[in-house]
Amino acid sequence: MEAKLVAALPDEPGWQFEPKWDGFRALVFRDGATVEILSKSGKSLARYFPEIVAAIAAIGEPHFILDGELILPVGDVLSFDALQARLHPAASRIARLARETPAQLMLFDCLRVGGDDLLSASLSARRAALEGFFGRHGGPAVLLSPYSADAADARGWLERSGGALDGVVAKRIDEPHRPGERAMLKVKQHRSADCVVGGFRRAKDRGGVGSLLLGLYDEAGRLNHVGFTSGMSADDRIALAAKLEPLIAAPGFTGKAPGGPSRWNDGKESEWEPLKPTCVIEVLYDQVTGDRFRHGTRILRWRPDKAPSQCTMDQLIHELRPAELAAIA
Repeated sequence: MEAKLVAALPDEPGWQFEPKWDGFRALVFRDGATVEILSKSGKSLARYFPEIVAAIAAIGEPHFILDGELILPVGDVLSFDALQARLHPAASRIARLARETPAQLMLFDCLRVGGDDLLSASLSARRAALEGFFGRHGGPAVLLSPYSADAADARGWLERSGGALDGVVAKRIDEPHRPGERAMLKVKQHRSADCVVGGFRRAKDRGGVGSLLLGLYDEAGRLNHVGFTSGMSADDRIALAAKLEPLIAAPGFTGKAPGGPSRWNDGKESEWEPLKPTCVIEVLYDQVTGDRFRHGTRILRWRPDKAPSQCTMDQLIHELRPAELAAIA
């Protein structure tokens, strides 16, 4: 069951609100001695998280299906980058990472316990079963996501997390689990950053600008490439090219720079044009991983009033801190 993106949380009764955790969605199956962890796409995650498999195998109930999120605390943050590092072909590396930085399973639904199939049960009944399961088997590796029936509480989670929480999910308490449907609602954090346009890639078909390459200054004064934005109309792409071409000058980025065609991307990554660091643009982004925007961004506005030197890395909101989990709950 997935969620549909909406602009605001419902305020009427009959809804349950939960934090939207920034990890790997996971369905956990236990059938006797067999433990399986599946991603949203149906691919097995079990070999990448042996510590979670061990924790599930140690539970004293032989048959259950749980829905949750794999999260991974590193230091004082929940690191999506560290989760991605687990998707590695070498079993020895996975085993080492599992020892050094163990993952956790954040539970938010229960689809079967023992002989009870809960798919057709209401969310309130499934939550009661989940809380009973967690009361018997919760621990350091198996956590229970908080919830509230009050939309004001959910909005408070977003405010108190300082923008680090990915969002909030709303679920109808009287509805069954609906696999494959967008039967939940989600509100995501709106995060913005003022970035220097350090370069651009040209459009391959109609000409003009294909994407703007975004940069932020670090403490040493180096302009680092942090992502891109490409949501422009065809007319805007042509106009932008005319505006930016007079500003073409190396190096563009003085710290981390964008890549170009290589054997790693099969030549699909186009060359880019470096620019004098004079243009500033405000963009909307969702998450940050490794000091970069994880996905493409959306243009909010150009900022001719903003000095490029003011566009620094400290604008970025990183992963949620585990210490904030208690505050959210």
